[in-house]
Amino acid sequence: MTVQVASGVVSLWHRFRRNRAAVLGLAIMALIVLAAAFGPLLYPVDPFDMLGRPSTVPSQRFPLGTDVSGRDILAGLLHGARVSLLIGIAASLAATLVGLVVGALAGYFGGWLDAVLMRTTDFFLTIPSFVLAVLIVAIFQPSVLIITASIAVVSWPSVARLARAEFVSHQGRDYVDACRAMGMSNAEIMLRQILPNALPPVIVIASLMVATAILTESGLSFLGLGDPNIISWGYMIGVGRTVLRTAWWMSAIPGVTILITVLAINLVGEGLNEALNPRMRQR
Repeated sequence: MTVQVASGVVSLWHRFRRNRAAVLGLAIMALIVLAAAFGPLLYPVDPFDMLGRPSTVPSQRFPLGTDVSGRDILAGLLHGARVSLLIGIAASLAATLVGLVVGALAGYFGGWLDAVLMRTTDFFLTIPSFVLAVLIVAIFQPSVLIITASIAVVSWPSVARLARAEFVSHQGRDYVDACRAMGMSNAEIMLRQILPNALPPVIVIASLMVATAILTESGLSFLGLGDPNIISWGYMIGVGRTVLRTAWWMSAIPGVTILITVLAINLVGEGLNEALNPRMRQR
């Protein structure tokens, strides 16, 4: 079993690396993750400390300058990477888990359960996702947990739709009928037989969801709905918007960082789609 898994991972990597843009995106993401993990250790500056004059231009002492309060922008960028990536990954995982459970139950059992779960999914899809996230965060006290939960709440319906379609397409196939004839329970069929076959497209959409979660968190922080006790990229853009004409780098630096991160994640997601999708591989 271990040999088969290792062989599958190697085969996936061979297909993935054919897409040079995806490999470039993966390399960029690796650099961003390393910067988030080790940057604050190599550059031990508190992002909330007022160390210099406000709106200082980049210099030897402050490589990326200071913001309107005299705080080091580089320190904020490194600490903000941890927050943005943490929220993006955690929200994506939570939304994927909820959407996968809902979609699997709806697609496998069908009937009234499918109708109830899909109408609930449709209800969430009719509400603008960012507006709902703003509403949830505004009702509760803004924190990393609340922001992550709000992004997960607005993200799971798309996963549920995809998971349902995959389970519907698989649950009537011959190998599933054979499992039923062998006396396997519904839980065993869903988890051990259908799920591994339905998982690849879900993995792709989950990877792309990380980028959407980072953008949503940045938008919430920009509007002042972020956790006031932490630094994030969206918070840094919001701080610099008041002096955009005179100190454009305050908003431009975290903004470009978000752009590069989201672009890298999208490239990786496209590479995964080509590597995991048999129809894409035949092109």
